[in-house]
Amino acid sequence: MWTLGVFLLAIATCCHGLYSSSDDVVELTGSNFHDTVVNSDELWLVEFYAPWCGHCQRLVPEWKKAASNLKGIVNVGALDADQHKSVGGSYGIRGFPTIKIFGFDKTSPKDYNGGRDGESITDAAMKALREMVQERKSGGKKKSSGGSGDSRGSGGGGGSDDVVTLTDSNFRELVLNSQETWLVEFYAPWCGHCKNLAPKWASAATEIKDKTGGSIKLGALDATVHQQTAQQYGIRGYPSIKIFRQGHKNEDPIDYDGPRDTSGIVDRAMEYYDENIEPPTVDELVDQSVFDEKCTGHMCIISFLPDLMDSGKDGRNAYLELLAKLGDNFKKQKWGWGWAPALVQDKLEKALGVGGFGYPAMVAINTRKGVYALHRGAFSVEGLNPFLNLLTYGRSSGNTYPIRDGKLPEVEKQEPWDGEEAPPVSNVHLIALVYTRKGVFNKIRSKDSALCATVYCTAPCIQTMVTCTETSLITYLQIEEEDIDLSDFKWDDEL
Repeated sequence: MWTLGVFLLAIATCCHGLYSSSDDVVELTGSNFHDTVVNSDELWLVEFYAPWCGHCQRLVPEWKKAASNLKGIVNVGALDADQHKSVGGSYGIRGFPTIKIFGFDKTSPKDYNGGRDGESITDAAMKALREMVQERKSGGKKKSSGGSGDSRGSGGGGGSDDVVTLTDSNFRELVLNSQETWLVEFYAPWCGHCKNLAPKWASAATEIKDKTGGSIKLGALDATVHQQTAQQYGIRGYPSIKIFRQGHKNEDPIDYDGPRDTSGIVDRAMEYYDENIEPPTVDELVDQSVFDEKCTGHMCIISFLPDLMDSGKDGRNAYLELLAKLGDNFKKQKWGWGWAPALVQDKLEKALGVGGFGYPAMVAINTRKGVYALHRGAFSVEGLNPFLNLLTYGRSSGNTYPIRDGKLPEVEKQEPWDGEEAPPVSNVHLIALVYTRKGVFNKIRSKDSALCATVYCTAPCIQTMVTCTETSLITYLQIEEEDIDLSDFKWDDEL
């Protein structure tokens, strides 16, 4: 009959708790546990049980006896961990009954391993109460938390100012409604793995903040306290790390499955940072302020594009599209990107050795180190990628030179390109000044059409401040017909 009685009791309690409201044992649930126990200033003994558990059923009369002995002195509660699994899981409950003592530091309850009779439980409670009073007298700092305070304690989050403390009340505002990407650690204060992760999480938070300017954030949420958020994201083990990506907050977060060390966390965060970096703009150097913006404090890539008379509007736009594509490909380098029409910034070109090998030309400038590197290959993705790839590793080709006197000439103020074709040539003469093989200036005349000529020269063209090589047309001047004296005109083959 005794066996049958236990069996019938198990049936009677399979769908009901072991305690009633008339008992001195406080019934705890997932909805009241945080406010009743964790936020309390009083001592709590809590039994985590399952109604079907035989050991739990045999403990009932002794637990009630202890609750009566301690009434008004120590709180005694019981939680059906089979029904309220989230609470039991947050405290690592693996067997029944499990008894924990929530003393002065509610984030780190202590396991009760004493006798399972009313007297032993009462004695242990009074001992814990004396310890709690001593902690208060010595000025100990509580680590329990309400809805918005710091709930990291010693179990997770790293205790770093760069790790943002998250709660049920601020999670939506800080994480879901923000424009930043978040890596969030869900932890339990008693969890050993969380404690091991804490300093690495804190170190990663600081490094990521420095590298991204705060656009990637690391947070920590005590899942044993802020259970609503933890349950929303199905947290079952600790620590759990989830990634809430910028622009994808309405989707399920990504589970972090990478290394649990500082470098691994930083590397993963930087992957998400790189995908959200805005590509740089490729701006025309119309004055010194544009150059300073592009080149001060970091490397810049400056291109000198052919004159509109040579490339036309479509050709120039094609070059600018190419530069924009390269800027996007190398955006994580945070280089500045700019351009200028050929010969418009002739002093800057001379200082950078541009012009002698034709246009378009590209130069990488590092004003901090006082050096520049010239690209001498094809002006295409295939031709420019090797040059730019070397720069990403802090190296360049052999075409690297020091900036003369450590300072570049000022960028001359110019009107920006209006996006249209070059003005038509009409009723003017185009005179090209070139160096011939014999080092004599020659005038090439053309009326009512663009100038088109092939010349060969070896000497430096002093007046245009660039170096001329074969098949290079250096410059042209627009002058009125009456200002031209062609009495000494000779073609190149006549000299």
